[in-house]
Amino acid sequence: MEYRRFTNTVEDRDKESRSVSGYASVFNSESRDLGFFETIAPGAITEETIKESDVFATLNHDPDKVLARSNHGVGSLELFVDERGLHYRYDAPHTDLGDSVLEHIDRGDLTDASFAFTIADEPDAQRWEKRDGKIYRTIYKIDRLYDISNVWTGAYAEASTHRNSPDEYEKYINELNAQEEIAKREAEQERVNKINENLDNKLKEFYKNIKI
Repeated sequence: MEYRRFTNTVEDRDKESRSVSGYASVFNSESRDLGFFETIAPGAITEETIKESDVFATLNHDPDKVLARSNHGVGSLELFVDERGLHYRYDAPHTDLGDSVLEHIDRGDLTDASFAFTIADEPDAQRWEKRDGKIYRTIYKIDRLYDISNVWTGAYAEASTHRNSPDEYEKYINELNAQEEIAKREAEQERVNKINENLDNKLKEFYKNIKI
């Protein structure tokens, strides 16, 4: 199992909300020096990855400090993949831990996000190369996710851990749904165009063979 952490500035959206969201992984974002430099490629994490994983939201990867859970895509932890990366959201529980996490986010102490994963056991799941005396690794397929975690320090230059209002999150979901609906309409239109093209070709062939 491997752990990767991302860093970003806290965005304190709404202190009345217990919603915490951000990106646990950002595609095409090069890590800091880990002994090598790593990039997670778009497509390395998919909705199928989420459905095949049992993922906990924790504090600092501590299995005893659970904030939420996504059990094969269902639960109090919501995970989505978009063009930027792996997005997460959960409502902090009404516990001492949940209250503590929100307090540290509001104060600007807790700014980073991280995730634990394994790489698929496939030849093309990752690529290592050396350029200008430095080693680079690109990950193309992640097999399983194990946790997303709010952490104190990050290995990557990008991530987001912030509180947000219900209205803001609803807007995010609506945007994703709208994108999905546009993609469906475009696919349907393409299917209709192909049907019409086939009909036109058949009609042309039909009239071509008519003898008067």
